[in-house]
Amino acid sequence: MEREISRRDFLNGFSIAIGSSLAFPHHAWLEAFGQPQSPFEPEKNPSYYPPSKTGLRGDHDGSWEVAHQLRDGEHWSNPSPDNEKFDLIVVGGGISGLAAAHFYRKAAGAKARILIIENHDDFGGHAKRNEFQANGRLLLGYGGTQSIAGPKHYSAEAMGLLRDVGIDVDRFYQYYDRKFFSSRGLSRGMFFAKERFGMDRLAVGLNAVPWPEFLAQTPLSKEAQRDIVRLQTEKVDYLPGMNRERKKEHLARTSYKDFLLNDVKVDPGVIPFFQESTYGLYGVGIEAVPAGDLAGLFAPGFAGMDLSGPPGPGLGYEVTLQDVGAPYIFHFPDGNASVARSLVRSLIPACASGHAMEDVVVARFDYSKLDDPGSPVRIRLNSTAVRARNMSLVPGDPTSGSEVEVTYVRGGAARSVRAKYCILACWNMVIPYLCPEMSDAQKDALAYGVKVPLVYTNVQIRNWTSFEKLKVSSIECRGSFFNEVTLDFPVSIGDYKYPSNPEESCLLHLDYIPCKPGLPAREQQKAGREKLYRTTFDTFERNLRDELGRILSAGNFDPGRDIEAITVNRWPHGYAYEYNSLYDPDFAPDQQPCVIGRQAFGRIHIANSDAEAYAYTNAAIDQGYRAVREITSKRA
Repeated sequence: MEREISRRDFLNGFSIAIGSSLAFPHHAWLEAFGQPQSPFEPEKNPSYYPPSKTGLRGDHDGSWEVAHQLRDGEHWSNPSPDNEKFDLIVVGGGISGLAAAHFYRKAAGAKARILIIENHDDFGGHAKRNEFQANGRLLLGYGGTQSIAGPKHYSAEAMGLLRDVGIDVDRFYQYYDRKFFSSRGLSRGMFFAKERFGMDRLAVGLNAVPWPEFLAQTPLSKEAQRDIVRLQTEKVDYLPGMNRERKKEHLARTSYKDFLLNDVKVDPGVIPFFQESTYGLYGVGIEAVPAGDLAGLFAPGFAGMDLSGPPGPGLGYEVTLQDVGAPYIFHFPDGNASVARSLVRSLIPACASGHAMEDVVVARFDYSKLDDPGSPVRIRLNSTAVRARNMSLVPGDPTSGSEVEVTYVRGGAARSVRAKYCILACWNMVIPYLCPEMSDAQKDALAYGVKVPLVYTNVQIRNWTSFEKLKVSSIECRGSFFNEVTLDFPVSIGDYKYPSNPEESCLLHLDYIPCKPGLPAREQQKAGREKLYRTTFDTFERNLRDELGRILSAGNFDPGRDIEAITVNRWPHGYAYEYNSLYDPDFAPDQQPCVIGRQAFGRIHIANSDAEAYAYTNAAIDQGYRAVREITSKRA
């Protein structure tokens, strides 16, 4: 437990805090790299390759400090002007920003000059790629956006974008081995921590063995076990005095916890069994999720109710859009980072070879090509926008000018650049600080949603024989620091092969959700964000060593011997806020804060998943398309 992990935290893993007080001094750069390369252009160094960094990633140090200074009232006057102009500036290099650049270039032509400004040291935003090496073999993990969820619900524009960059989702039926774990006798498990249940206990066979058999392995009381079996196996109408529409209204305004306690009337000992089941999807526990949102998903208790037809008032997107019957297989080994990489390679072909979804997975990107003056499309990393201003000819009229000026901070210095149009593909909550001239109503709407904090951690282990011995592929954790531990998705694509032999090194994926049960959802998310900024890498490492050691001990797992590398992807601003019928009004469609907030402001347009209040990749793409369509309508 005390043994240190050999981490690539200096040359490959050092998070260079460009734009903060941690900026790498020039003399230190010379000592580290042995060549006169400016720290203000770190991407030009041959050793620069963010995907291989371990340690604390996601919103890494150096990516957020300038934005917090902006929030706290800092101003950057007299920025040095860049001697270049663009047709479009995109603030934010996540999937929405990259999609906006893609759609704009399709509309304006291949010669359109586009600049993408990104505060992180890598492109992709939440679509984060984590690379590891095992005896010369590449291991890939997803540090953020996980999969192309429900592709049959994607718009024509979103599916067209995937096709344009070489992604055919039907090929995942070939690349994802859906029988990999079951053919080896591996199933899901659930770990009960002694801090909550009085003993550590691993139960195996979740949804694979009869419920009484599975629950007999747990430390739950006989009463709790009885009621869980009833929930999972019986078809009961727990709202018999209500018609269909009244049931939907009731479930929209009742948390799943209250539904279980008051309507199903389960023993209170049932609640800890389900409490964290909604963490990964909603970022909060069952006391803050409407029961109606879970009807038709993974939660039991609704089989005996007639809830057919359109969703009721306030019921979530999941009910109408999630393709419950489709397999969850549309996953690259690095998650949707390969979607972002495919977009970047399409926009800037010089940065990587290849053209297909198979070769983008293993392609080595040349970051020195991202901001090449000779390229029509450029991506400027390590740069935080602090101002977006319509260059109005008439005071107070943002539509009267012909340019937008964006001020950004890079390497501790403020610079400005101009373009005909600007798309803000950053988080909604940042935009009021970038555009203080906006109306209070629009700024309030942009600030309404509170993004959901979360942490995705990837752990490289020496082998996965402990999982083979315990006959588990994934483990839901109750009462622990991390709420899920899983072997990575069994995907082999192109030259990338999943480590199919238990003796091979592989990746584990762990989720940590810093919510604070008992508070309203938005207050939980604010508290969780503050907690994440105070949580050190050492805290994450200590907890995952302890947790993995306890869960896998019977499989002869030794944290000191078997953990080889750790990457913690911290997202204090994670999922886009989705409206919650327990706390939010039933907005009319045109009065939703996301709709009011995303309105064009002069030549400044807005595109992100916040603008749809929907935390999925197709929303990010669709909003990029909508913003570009606004621009092209003006041009026409």
